[in-house]
Amino acid sequence: MIRLQSSLFNTFRSKSIAFRRLSVFRAMSSKKYSPKMAPPILSLALPSETGRVLSIQSHTVQGYVGNKSAVFPLQLLGYDVDPIMSVQFSNHTGYPTFKGQVLNGKQLWELIEGLEANNLLYYTHLLTGYIGSVSFLDNVLEVVKKLRSINPSLTYVCDPVMGDEGKLYVPQELVSVYREKVVPVASMLTPNQFEAEQLTGSRIASEEDGREACRHLHAAGPSKVVITSISLNGNLLLIGSHQKEKGQSPVQFKIVIPKIPAYFTGTGDLMTALLLGWSNKYPDNLDKAAELAVSSLQAVLSRTLKDYEKAGYDPQSSSLEIRLIQSQDDIRNPQIKYTSQLYT
Repeated sequence: MIRLQSSLFNTFRSKSIAFRRLSVFRAMSSKKYSPKMAPPILSLALPSETGRVLSIQSHTVQGYVGNKSAVFPLQLLGYDVDPIMSVQFSNHTGYPTFKGQVLNGKQLWELIEGLEANNLLYYTHLLTGYIGSVSFLDNVLEVVKKLRSINPSLTYVCDPVMGDEGKLYVPQELVSVYREKVVPVASMLTPNQFEAEQLTGSRIASEEDGREACRHLHAAGPSKVVITSISLNGNLLLIGSHQKEKGQSPVQFKIVIPKIPAYFTGTGDLMTALLLGWSNKYPDNLDKAAELAVSSLQAVLSRTLKDYEKAGYDPQSSSLEIRLIQSQDDIRNPQIKYTSQLYT
């Protein structure tokens, strides 16, 4: 019986091998298959209606900042997103300690070369956030050139992450690189108040100052500028500006944003991702895109605050990690609660 089972097994095995060989031969004989040809990249062969984003930002294993804060919302809005991590840390730097690695400019360029070697370097959008060194930022500029040589209509959305509330948290020399080299090639710029002051060299102490800062930045390059948070007389404002044609006066607007009594991490990264997502869907209505972005962001922050309170945590004791997964409906289908006011 054992010999019979062994004989039957060997017969079955030999037929199976023969069948597999025949199947491979038929496949190799087909014009649709080549053993050296990789399967198509569906995000290239069948692109989404929205676009394909290369996002170069920081990454944390735990928590939502940088790419962890930007990739998921963009995917919810229908974008294919390929992230490159400028740094990879265990957690954000607001904790007592953190561990991790920092990508240098050479390593960034190696990733770009790998993508290019396999014809994977076509993107509709480039998104950049935190970058910690001049050498890395210089390589980002080379990435912009490379991507535009492949797709001249590439949209570059730049969040010039340099500091906040009067303090720089990147080396001082990055400011001039952003001002002189990055701003001129950006399509959309999303600084906060402090960063806009660094880029323009002028203090923003009024709404008119904010509007003038936007005009100054338009003259340098980008057609869309959103100063995402301006604190004036106890109020929090977003000021947006869209110069639809060079030489024309920009369409400018503001959105009054209620302050939430807590400090959150990753909000700027999330806001820029939302602005990219919605402004691409409403290319001629930056004010509409900003309304949707602000409404989503505020819904995420409100949910985060409630969940911390529900857990019995004092939300004002330290920085809070935003709740993205739980807020996906607010990101995908925001209810507009914060409307823009056009300047005349």
